[in-house]
Amino acid sequence: MSSLLIENQYFGSVNYYRTLFQYKDVKIESFESFQKMSFRNRCTIVGSCGPILLTIPLVGGRNNKQLIRDVRINYSTQWQQQHWRTIVSCYGRSPFFEYYRDEVEQFYKKQVTFLWDFNWTILQWMVKQLKCTASLAVSDVYIKEVPEAVFDARNHFLPATIAQYSAIVYTQVFEHSIGFSPNVSALDLLFCEGPSAEKLLKC
Repeated sequence: MSSLLIENQYFGSVNYYRTLFQYKDVKIESFESFQKMSFRNRCTIVGSCGPILLTIPLVGGRNNKQLIRDVRINYSTQWQQQHWRTIVSCYGRSPFFEYYRDEVEQFYKKQVTFLWDFNWTILQWMVKQLKCTASLAVSDVYIKEVPEAVFDARNHFLPATIAQYSAIVYTQVFEHSIGFSPNVSALDLLFCEGPSAEKLLKC
């Protein structure tokens, strides 16, 4: 299969980005219905006591059945401040935090209306930092019947199933005290490995 079809995630997992590296042409699903219990509005990072789940609150809650492009982010709470403070707490001592800090912080200073747009901006930035050469495109209809030449990876990487995938191993900030935490957000990989993340994702 030469092309990939996959959903848009909030700072997707290491395996999510490793999959992007395996294809030249990547299409991001933009006409699906919102899927609860997924990484579309959540990501996992690693703190001193273990994995931490960061969740973006949504207008109408997580059970809405809207098209993903119509799902609005809820700013009635200070979730941006909370997420950023947690990221600083977890990665302030990581080798490459200062290198990426300012650009990542910008994601938490703007109030983007729609979840899909917020994730799309993050995805484009992550692909650039990781030096992934895949050509990204956005679907213009919901693809029910996927051509044989396309790998349909929608809903492959979910919180409930992520543990079943083989993990890329690298040195994490708190590994010495809590052990290695596999398949967390690729933000963890980027802060810990910096430019070397590209080689690890190509393996």
